[in-house]
Formats: sequence, C-alpha cells, structure tokens
Amino acid sequence: MSDAKKILTNLLKLADIRINGDRDGDITVHNQKLYARALAKGSIGLGEAYMDGWWDCEKVDVFFEKLLTARLDRKVKPVSLIFPVLKSMLLNAQTKKRSKKVAEVHYDLGNDFYKDMLDKRMQYTCAYYKNTDNLEEAQKNKLDLICRKLKLKKGERVLELGGGWGGFAKYASENYGVHVTSYNISAEQVKYAREICKGLPVEIIQSDYRDAKGQYDKIASIGMCEHVGPKNYGKFIELARKCLKKRGLFLLHTIGRDVKFETGGDQWIKKYIFPEGYIPSLKELAPAFNNKLIMEDWHNFGADYSKTTYAWWERFEENWHKHKEEYGERFYRMWRYYLLACAGNFRTRRLELWQIVLSKEGILGGYESER
Repeated sequence: MSDAKKILTNLLKLADIRINGDRDGDITVHNQKLYARALAKGSIGLGEAYMDGWWDCEKVDVFFEKLLTARLDRKVKPVSLIFPVLKSMLLNAQTKKRSKKVAEVHYDLGNDFYKDMLDKRMQYTCAYYKNTDNLEEAQKNKLDLICRKLKLKKGERVLELGGGWGGFAKYASENYGVHVTSYNISAEQVKYAREICKGLPVEIIQSDYRDAKGQYDKIASIGMCEHVGPKNYGKFIELARKCLKKRGLFLLHTIGRDVKFETGGDQWIKKYIFPEGYIPSLKELAPAFNNKLIMEDWHNFGADYSKTTYAWWERFEENWHKHKEEYGERFYRMWRYYLLACAGNFRTRRLELWQIVLSKEGILGGYESER
C-alpha cells in the first residue's frame, strides 16, 4: 500500500468512511492515483477525480456529511492552496468585470436546463419547508416569508439586488401590489424575467447591482450576497442605505457560515460552479452594518437548504435524459457532485442560511418578526 493510500485511508476512517465498502457514504476507487491527487490538491483534486470517474459513491451527500462532521476538510491542507489564500487576501475577486464571469459560466447555462431542475417559479435559493415537504410549496413559502418580513404594502417601490429569473419580482407584484425594480447581470435570466413579468409594474435592468439608484420603500437581495465578496460588504451595505427611504426595510437572504474561510472558500466550487463566489461569515458581514443599518431580525433556517439541494438533485436526475447529449457525462458527474455535496454540507449545519432584516433608522415601536 502506498503512503498516500495509507494516509487517505486512515483519514477517511476518522469519518467512518470505508474504501470499497458497501455502506451509505463509502466510496469505490477505480484509479489508484486518486490518493495522491486528493492529498496534493485537496477539494479540487477530490472533485476533479470524481468528475474523471476515478471514484464513485452512491450516496455522495452522506459521504460529505460524514467527511465534514469529522472536519476532515480542516485536516488536509495541501500546498496547492497557498496561492488561492494569498489571492483572496490581496485581491478584490468580485469587481464588476470579474462578477460577469459567474453569470456566463453558471447562470447562463440555459433556461431550459434550470426549468427541469428548479420549481415552477425558478427559485435558485433556499426554500422554506415550514409545514410542507414539497419543493413547490416550500419555494412559495420562502417568497411569501420575504414579502411578510418586508411588510410590503400596495403601491410601495421595491428594489431587488440580484433578480434571478424574476420569481420574487413577479410574486411580490402580483400578490402585494408593489412596483419592483430588479438588477441582474445574467443575460439569460434577464430575458426570462422580462417575459414572465410582462404587464406587471416590474422593471428588469441588466446591470451590476452597484449601478442601482433611486429611493425605495423596501430592498431585497436574495442569494446575491454570496457573489459580493468580503472586500465589498461595506460598499454593498452603504448602497442599500443610500437607496432606502428613512423608515424602509432591507432583507438580505444569504448563505452564511459560523467561521471565516481559512482558504478563501472551497476551491473546487470556485473553479467549476461559482467563479469567485464567497460565503460570508458572521465576523465578516456584521461589521458592515455598523453605523449604517440597524439589525431588526436574524433568521437561520439552513437545514432547509439540505432539503432544497436534494430536491434539485432529484429533479436533475429525473430530467437528465433531456440534456445528456448537450452537456455530456463529465458535466453530469460535476453537477451531481455539486448538488449532493451541498446537501451533505447543509445537513451538518457547517453552512447556514440567513434572512436578515435591517432598517435605516429603526422601526418605531419595534419590528414584529415573521416566521
């Protein structure tokens, strides 16, 4: 047995994962070069080896649940991480120019592809599974929860920073009678959003969130903060303050984590799924609110993201035959790995989902939380 195999085998034992075992979370190795590749390159090596068919696991979500519960990600720190760490410390990876990359690589894959994975409202953020096990109902719950937390009233003007496929703008406009101005840099998403919002008081602007202007009663940012980056949190919150009316509310819906990334984030995810993406920690995000906005409510329902990503994986598997020829086997393995790794990660609560409600000058008499 090679030294690399011994080391990786012993590490996986700490997480109760067996090589060539038959239990949930165990892996089957097809290429003996896996051990050295995983140890040398960390998450990128492990993920790329899976994409290349070097190893398999029937329950990838359980594999990651076990791996992260044992905190093996903190025990393997390959030399290849030195440059990404320095890069995250020194460079602003989320400039306007660089931010366009995630739209081109990820969100512009094709609307038909996402239609077959997401719910009918094309919600690509965490659903709210209160009193339901159904993805469609849970995503509707999430949208209504946001509207209720923002205390939307008919005729109000709402700014949306990062509009996705227009699901929130359409829902808020149709059900609460508000006017929505939504900013988004993804060409495919903007095209779809404009189509579904025809005839509604909704304006979809294809532009970076930093270009937003005007005064609004309420602001929503749903699943975009993960693309803002730690060097831009202060300016992001300052923009919200600038655009918010005196007694307005701002709802920030974002993935979060309890500790700051030591390595600038998962390198495989950043390379293949969300270029230059970054999940904020409490320590990084909270200081951006100081002297700018008042925190009225902080809600964490991250466990629901495990259910959400698993539901996306089920729909992806069910409809893969429609896209197999266009995207190919390596993409299939990449996307399966991505969705199930996320499901396992959120299950451990290492990642969280925050909905934070902030006000500009405080809500007179106090803010009444919604759940």
